[in-house]
Amino acid sequence: MKIALIGYGKMGHAIEKIARERGHEIVAVIDIDNVADIHGPAFASADVAIEFTTPATAPTNIIEAARAGVPVVCGSTGWGARRAEVEQAVTEAGGTLLVSSNFSIGVNILFALNRRLAAIMNNLPQYRPQLDEVHHIHKLDHPSGTAITLAEGLIDNVGRIDRWAETAPASAPADVLPVECERRGEVPGIHTIEWTSPVDTITISHSAKSREGFALGAVMAAEWAASRKGILSLDQMLSDLNII
Repeated sequence: MKIALIGYGKMGHAIEKIARERGHEIVAVIDIDNVADIHGPAFASADVAIEFTTPATAPTNIIEAARAGVPVVCGSTGWGARRAEVEQAVTEAGGTLLVSSNFSIGVNILFALNRRLAAIMNNLPQYRPQLDEVHHIHKLDHPSGTAITLAEGLIDNVGRIDRWAETAPASAPADVLPVECERRGEVPGIHTIEWTSPVDTITISHSAKSREGFALGAVMAAEWAASRKGILSLDQMLSDLNII
């Protein structure tokens, strides 16, 4: 399969390594120094593009790729305010888009566990939740897209919690899920959900050891999405592959 990379930072390099190991060809690399190449023939020859850039650049990259007829798998976060606009543009172009806040298979197992645990806790009001996330100092957005996905999954399943806020647990009202963010060193990502009662605490957590888990998931998503049309989700892929 021919893959174009949009963004060639640490994630882009990790994705390139995994893609080549799985027998794929990298036909174009679009980065800050050659943005115009997204309009070139090499990019247009790709079966799929994998996009990991910034919140400011991801929407335009996705739209331009769709107009070039190249399906996009996007792992950039922090641009949710433009999600509807981008999906409409992709649909109008007859394109393909799969966006995920986290492509790690392990994190997506955590997403499923989080929803199930939240549904159980809906009937146990003595438990109060909190969410903590830690990332490397280069990460621009906070909370992370993964943390927001976890927060939304919890809120959807607990009637007494109706919103999240980036705040300390001690200062959060009863109907608010407190989210705490920390940026330190080169931590790839740690996400933890705690449910605390007067007598105990239940914790589920995922700690990434490197970027390779995210890169592998992104390449697997590209393999799956390349032959499909429309607005896709990682849940669809994981279900289709009988993973979750």
